[in-house]
Amino acid sequence: MKDAVARARTLVEALPYIQRFSGRTVVVKYGGHAMVDPELKVSFARDIVLLKQVGIHPVVVHGGGPQIGALLKRIGKESRFVAGMRITDRETMEVVEMVLAGLVNKEIVANILKVGGRAVGLSGKDGALIEAEKLTLAADDPALAAPEIIDLGHVGRVRRVNPEALKALEDAGYIPVVAPVGLDPQSGETFNINADYVAGALAAALGAIKLVLLTDVPGVLDRDGRLISRMTPEEAQRRIESGEIAGGMVPKVRCATEAIARGVEAAHIV
Repeated sequence: MKDAVARARTLVEALPYIQRFSGRTVVVKYGGHAMVDPELKVSFARDIVLLKQVGIHPVVVHGGGPQIGALLKRIGKESRFVAGMRITDRETMEVVEMVLAGLVNKEIVANILKVGGRAVGLSGKDGALIEAEKLTLAADDPALAAPEIIDLGHVGRVRRVNPEALKALEDAGYIPVVAPVGLDPQSGETFNINADYVAGALAAALGAIKLVLLTDVPGVLDRDGRLISRMTPEEAQRRIESGEIAGGMVPKVRCATEAIARGVEAAHIV
């Protein structure tokens, strides 16, 4: 009874926001500890279903790096990284797709179903949702006349989003759950894509009102470890250039600012 009263009170307090966001899309990138802890898995599913029940359209994009690493280790295949990105040969790509589009995606769908929601799992290959192209890195080496091009294998980036399938699922009352795997329609090659950037690209293509990136930290921190509660894209760029924002937070902040530049009203890193 207490839980029901508390839930009702929360809904009353949230009513102005519900009215503002009703009928709009919110893209949530799901990752970190919330994908591993059993209680957080259920809590996340309940929150997503609640959004749908009050008229907001959530779209979930998920990662799965730890699960990929665990399966590669089980089959005796070494994981190698450059600039935080997994070098992905053909065999590794098969494992990546198996884990992301099979194991992880379907577990999230099942969790949403268990708490009363309706979800459909798909990868970027389904319905040509995400057209991808190969991503390469250029590493500067003083001994070379030109930057060295690093081949990451089947690591890609989003070239184009075809959101019609997601819109149809939203309109039919389903919650789309998207694995960050894309396809090059010309070559037929499959690519593993950073889930943050997939979430940002989908948010822009769907005209989402918000992009939410879930992390294992409270948010973006300054040099003294204090939470930065609000930033403009210009301020974010200055903090990146000064080195105040560094490491794994840089691609998340860049993803957020790019989404805003493409029409998303706000981005949250929490």
